[in-house]
Amino acid sequence: MEDLNALLEPGMRVTHPDRPDWGTGQVQSNIGGKITVNFPEAGKVVIDSSRIALLPDFGA
Repeated sequence: MEDLNALLEPGMRVTHPDRPDWGTGQVQSNIGGKITVNFPEAGKVVIDSSRIALLPDFGA
């Protein structure tokens, strides 16, 4: 399975598939499979990309 999280870059907007209540977050960094995202309702969260596939948000 290809790691689609590898395509995420700083500034991109994403949602967490298991935590829609966190809102749409902005990728801060993506280094070595660890993605730091700033979510409006959860603050900065580090995501292990081998365990969670973040969903890009292409909306407004």
